[in-house]
Amino acid sequence: MEFFKQFAVPHPSLPIYASMVAIGLTVVAIIAGLTYFKKWGYLWREWLTTVDHKKIGIMYLLSAILMLFRGGVDAVMMRAQLAVPDNTLLDAQHYNEIFTTHGVVMIIFMAMPFIMALMNFVVPLQIGARDVAFPRLNALSFWLFFMGAMLFNISFVVGGSPDAGWTAYFPLVGPELAPNVGNNYYMVAIQIAGLGTLMTGINFITTILKMRAPGMTLSKIPMFTWSALTANIIIVFAFPPFTVALAMGAMDRLFGTHFFSTTNGGMDMLWANLFWVWGHPEVYILILPAFGIFSEVISTFSRKNLYGYKSMVASMVIISLISFFVWAHHFFTMGMGPLANSIFSITTMAIAVPTGVKIFNWLFTLYKGKIEFTTPMLYALMFIPLFTIGGVTGVMLAMSAADYQYHNTMFLVAHFHNVIIPGVVFAMLAGLTYYWPKMFGYMLNEKIGKWTVWLLSIGFLLAFMPMYITGLDGQVRRAYTYSEATGFGPLNMVSFVGAGIMAIGFALICYNLYYSYRYASRDVGIDPWDARTLEWATHNPVPAYNFAIIPQVNSYQAVWDAKKNGHVLFKEEKYEKIHMPNNTGIPFIMGCIFFVWGFSMIFSLWIPVIVSTIGIFVCMAYNSFKEDHGYYISAEEVKETEKELRGVS
Repeated sequence: MEFFKQFAVPHPSLPIYASMVAIGLTVVAIIAGLTYFKKWGYLWREWLTTVDHKKIGIMYLLSAILMLFRGGVDAVMMRAQLAVPDNTLLDAQHYNEIFTTHGVVMIIFMAMPFIMALMNFVVPLQIGARDVAFPRLNALSFWLFFMGAMLFNISFVVGGSPDAGWTAYFPLVGPELAPNVGNNYYMVAIQIAGLGTLMTGINFITTILKMRAPGMTLSKIPMFTWSALTANIIIVFAFPPFTVALAMGAMDRLFGTHFFSTTNGGMDMLWANLFWVWGHPEVYILILPAFGIFSEVISTFSRKNLYGYKSMVASMVIISLISFFVWAHHFFTMGMGPLANSIFSITTMAIAVPTGVKIFNWLFTLYKGKIEFTTPMLYALMFIPLFTIGGVTGVMLAMSAADYQYHNTMFLVAHFHNVIIPGVVFAMLAGLTYYWPKMFGYMLNEKIGKWTVWLLSIGFLLAFMPMYITGLDGQVRRAYTYSEATGFGPLNMVSFVGAGIMAIGFALICYNLYYSYRYASRDVGIDPWDARTLEWATHNPVPAYNFAIIPQVNSYQAVWDAKKNGHVLFKEEKYEKIHMPNNTGIPFIMGCIFFVWGFSMIFSLWIPVIVSTIGIFVCMAYNSFKEDHGYYISAEEVKETEKELRGVS
């Protein structure tokens, strides 16, 4: 009986029991649906074993949307708890678990896969490639991320969730203060997902540098691809320190080492340094691809070249460099001393300069443009002022002396969300709407989309602007309640109303997906937005080989030049056989074994750990020694596919 106690939730409540029931019913419904409609074979052939970058991108997208609502429920529960003084909706422990999982889910399991979705789908098309450099590694990257996400999300109902914040500071996470398995989930699940992300970084750097179409020099790469390149370079340098930190943290918790303890030679601040050496560049891993999306959208719907292409590229490179020199601004208040505080204060302010360059470039692109107010463009136009507010408050936080007042208050929470929601979430929703017709062959409803933009923007302002005021008045973050005497109640109620409006906006997104699937026209052509870059030169739906003939590029907006200046993208219509990689089930199987390994590590089940570790190495050996030369699509088959996609009989 003692063995089974470790799997029980330490602090059960009605919402947790409801979550258990919901998870159980969802699993049963999925299994029943696949069985009833006889889709098991289709699921295995077309999705679980795919190495097609487009399908992997769509799976990342579905995961990100699922996690958006998972993290959104946490957010609404937090705002409901703080809506009135002395509220008892959640107790302290449950609130700690919710704000911890909210942060982890939104940053690592929502924003990251959303970015990976657009990278996977768009980048190979934008550079004229037929796939990524390492297709099987790409599939493994997704399944490691997905299994890490699923492992983390069962924590609420099996063993208990992590409860020390998304930063997981020691000694709060140490076994002395957190004896339950909740924080084991943090160390192990994020480790598994992070390995997948690191593989993605290596894969896309190689793809962008080595697989561009003829004529596409570095100075002709579209802006989203440039942003993906810089973000993936940051991934390759930032994720290894976090990987090491998570391994050390897991050893502290599982094996009694003392890397981060406050006794026996350990140092809790070592965790804070390793975490933020990853954590602050992580913010730019998220925001740089968002900048790339907004650059594509603003240029397309202003009907103008992007203003200052070279300065935009230079500013992204500078941001990626400076991002590694600002991490210590997260502990201005922890006694580093005035010299260190001054250095990190200066670098934190300096990173605002290249970001400001981008804002001005977007404004100059809009200036005298023939602006078309589509849904993606509305997201971009809302982004500029809202993100600028977030940037200005970031400079306020960069002043180390003032940060003593701001640091542990709701002011910081408001700033962070002021950057991430308009910067990353709006960009991803703009990119989702913009690339939806290329992904699925029909457009999302514009009227519902515009309503969504307005609801999210108004809800955002109501939800987070009051936090600046309550933060300056002294409301601390991470506290699950406050007294009526503080006077924070009315503004917190406004924040709750704003969160509710945002929830309605996200519900509208779901309705839009359903409505458009049912009623949208499937006759949208290959370029419904009259866009500018290479991904809009191929068919809807995009064939497995992307381009029947590799395009010839002579500018960063090749499609626009082809439409307006007569540039010939495809020199001659002479089809040749095309080499493609075979599907494989090994990445999915390895992902499942990693899930078992992670679950066993969390609960110290050492025999399953050993067996699953052997299974992982067996899969790696099998994949290494198996001869798989892919397959060829014949020239005749390519010709027939092209005729069919063009509607030629």
